[in-house]
Amino acid sequence: MLQVNPSEIADIVAAGGVLSYPTEAVYGLGCDPDNDAAIKKLLAVKQRPWEKGLILIASRFEQLAPYLDLSRVTESQLQTALDNWPGSFTFVIPAGAGVSRMLRGSFDTIAVRVTAHEGVRAMCDACQKPLVSTSANLAGQPPALTLEEVQTQLGDKIDAVVMGRLGGSGQPSTITDILTGHIFRQG
Repeated sequence: MLQVNPSEIADIVAAGGVLSYPTEAVYGLGCDPDNDAAIKKLLAVKQRPWEKGLILIASRFEQLAPYLDLSRVTESQLQTALDNWPGSFTFVIPAGAGVSRMLRGSFDTIAVRVTAHEGVRAMCDACQKPLVSTSANLAGQPPALTLEEVQTQLGDKIDAVVMGRLGGSGQPSTITDILTGHIFRQG
């Protein structure tokens, strides 16, 4: 398993690679959100059904905007998200027409977050786009909290691990439906 710095991942992502990286609370697993082959590889590594959908993580809202249909979102609803970003808040927002089913799963929405984690922000900036972000673990297993746990669960099935530290959050992000305010997961 190749170990890289956040600034070195753009080539791996562009080549369709799957990587693990530290986030605010756990190690994440990510890839290029515009490459269905990479998304399928990530889902196979994690043993996760595509129907569940995935999260996009970004360094700023502008990276997420092309993936969203904001015509159904009020200014007040959008402002709620913007007021909580960057941070450990994921919002489920109507997906743009061109968003892959591999990303949104069986939904017409997509989960998105603007992260406060400096390493993840650097990765997104290096790639000039958001990244897929799901916990680095096999489906049904606890999320990896250390590099050793990533190695144990995922081994050589991923292309690289980004070096860095977990953020200070003790729990994964809160996930909220931007249209209804329903909380799917409390962080």
